[in-house]
Amino acid sequence: MESLEARIDRLEAIEAIKQLKALYCEICDDAHNPDRIVSIFTADGIWEGRGIGKAQGHVQIAELFKNFQKMMSFTQHMVMNPRITVQGMRATATWYFFGPFTFRENDQAKWQAARYYEEYVKQGADWKIQSLRVSGPGMSVNYEVGWGESRYQ
Repeated sequence: MESLEARIDRLEAIEAIKQLKALYCEICDDAHNPDRIVSIFTADGIWEGRGIGKAQGHVQIAELFKNFQKMMSFTQHMVMNPRITVQGMRATATWYFFGPFTFRENDQAKWQAARYYEEYVKQGADWKIQSLRVSGPGMSVNYEVGWGESRYQ
């Protein structure tokens, strides 16, 4: 049977990872702040999005977020249904994502949905994102039309 101390450590790690994910969402909704985002990734961390691209390391991730600033004027990241597995100093998680976005091109409002698949590592007292992959099943649809006819517009 797992010791009480080990169980508490695991629960504290899960809560710290939830707080890390909430911070990720806050940073995205802070105009995709490129200076803040690198503080929550490992130095060799990876951000990868289906149809968006891949960035590895702080310099590339900051550049990716600068591009997001140019593309989007508003985002509201909402994550839910976390499934977090902790094994010592490493962890994995799957999250559902949903949110409204406004793209600068044509001031286009969209609903976005996807899943995040993530890996974390504990560095000192802090958990960091080692790998973040945005993938389906998901949707990207115009606000006015909704997702009834097509999940991708």
